Amino acid sequence: MEKQSHFSEAEIIKEENDFIETYTKRRGGAFRILMNLYKTHKWRLLLSAIFFAVKVSPTWIIPIITANLINIAASPPENATHLIANNIIAAVVVLVLNIPFHTLHTKYLSLARRNVEAGLRGAMIRKLQQLSISFHKEMQSGRIQSKVMRDVESVEAFSSHIFGTFLDVILSMSVTIGVVISKNITVFFIFLITVPVAVLTMLPFKNTIKKHNRIFRREMENTSSRVMDMVQLVPITRAHALEDDEIHKMTDQVTAVAKSGYKLDMIQSLFGSTSWVIFNLFQIICLACSVILATKGEIAIGDISLYQTYFAALVAKVAGIVALLPTISKGAESIYSIGEILSSYDVEDYKGKTKLKKLKGKFEFKNIRFHYPDDERPILDGLNITVEPGETIALVGESGSGKTTIVNMAIGFFSPNDGELLIDGVSVSEIDMHSYRQHLAVVPQNTILFSGTIRDNITYGKPNVSEKELNAVLKAANLDSVVKKLPNGLDTDIGEHGDKLSGGQRQRISIARAIIRNPDVIIFDEATSALDTVSEAEIQEAINNLTAKKTTFVVAHRLSTIKNADKIAVIKDGRCVEFGTYRELMDKKGEFYTFKTMQA
Repeated sequence: MEKQSHFSEAEIIKEENDFIETYTKRRGGAFRILMNLYKTHKWRLLLSAIFFAVKVSPTWIIPIITANLINIAASPPENATHLIANNIIAAVVVLVLNIPFHTLHTKYLSLARRNVEAGLRGAMIRKLQQLSISFHKEMQSGRIQSKVMRDVESVEAFSSHIFGTFLDVILSMSVTIGVVISKNITVFFIFLITVPVAVLTMLPFKNTIKKHNRIFRREMENTSSRVMDMVQLVPITRAHALEDDEIHKMTDQVTAVAKSGYKLDMIQSLFGSTSWVIFNLFQIICLACSVILATKGEIAIGDISLYQTYFAALVAKVAGIVALLPTISKGAESIYSIGEILSSYDVEDYKGKTKLKKLKGKFEFKNIRFHYPDDERPILDGLNITVEPGETIALVGESGSGKTTIVNMAIGFFSPNDGELLIDGVSVSEIDMHSYRQHLAVVPQNTILFSGTIRDNITYGKPNVSEKELNAVLKAANLDSVVKKLPNGLDTDIGEHGDKLSGGQRQRISIARAIIRNPDVIIFDEATSALDTVSEAEIQEAINNLTAKKTTFVVAHRLSTIKNADKIAVIKDGRCVEFGTYRELMDKKGEFYTFKTMQA
């Protein structure tokens, strides 16, 4: 068993950064990228190659020994017994050496491959944490999962063949050609024809296999994404009796995968059978030529066995490479697929920007305009709002008016296309948003929990919280009574995404997670939407206590929940059309008054 030090965290982290740099700064084909991925493991690969050469040496030496023994039998010399013994001993030695050297070869090659495999996945995870929210909205989670798991696995298989099969072929060709040239130049020229034939066999299939590999990969990514969507929609599907519709959609998708896979299989099958026939024809030709030379006395009888064995081995190696073309093509396609993440420039980069050690919480939205990259329609169109430190501002308006976009901009997920957002008098374009978000707590409308316990979810990012602090948070979030009823209390497993809890319980955990951070700025996006009337009233008081003297953004559709807000901003068509206290806006009898009257 390998020591853990072979997979040190520091080494893998360094590789993660190197891999990201390889994809973002360097150019070249799949093979060049692969070589760059392995550049820090060149000594391991060299040792692996040396041990490999020793461990496969029986495939070159045994045919020579066999030819020697046949020649001795055909024409026995005086010291035949001694020569036979020497040849047998040599055969036994090279065979026994295979065991330790095969183990050493596997050890060093596996260390290189597995470190690169871990580094690639780690690099993708690191880059995914750096990429913008816009990137994540565009790239489906199922496709990302496929790239992190399936494509890295394909690259690992690709590298295994490159450093195994190709090395074997190069060594076999070198030794074979060396031995054959030393014995008979005529046979060498017969061997020499094999390589161009292999190349000519590959060329007609190369582009077609590459094309269908790309189609198959994309279909697999789409299927992975749709399976994830299907699993998440099971409760909705079942509730509306839409199982047959969902089955029909997924059947169409898996059928599309099967069709593209079938086309790929047929092309690969034709390719494999064609190359097999051509190489075996050349093996028969080689046998015929060797027999003719032996009958003329130009080579010994035993050499027929030598040449036939060498040629068969050489043909098998070259045919193996030709047969690997689909796998190589798949690996190359996966290298490019991984590049869709690692080479993306849509990252949040805050190098050299101002780090915020303290946050007062003043926000100034100055004539903000914003639209999504793939849609020119403005979401925010000349927005002007000022939020003073410690104020609670409620954002109200119709769905699609731009409320959630405003809070996403306050979090730093989006940047204005035009205008300026100042935080404590500093433009967001000059702020290290990572340092800024350490002073932030967000309670989203759609509660996001992960598999684990209630404790894990509440203390996410705050592992050293004391039991006293945790109990205070439970009380503030109105969770203490809920936790007491659960079988394992705080250590109760909540299931995948909190599926074992009610919507209200999940929302309270999300609120507790925000409270425990003791933030300077708090964002509630419909934080009480999943609570019943009684629970909402109970938790609203806790929220009011939490937000005291803290800048707070509240997105609300239930206008009854924002009476205590310092200011209310009515958002319409990406603009703030009314701004003031609850009483001021009610007395004005404008847009807010109309909303409130409709909900009464």
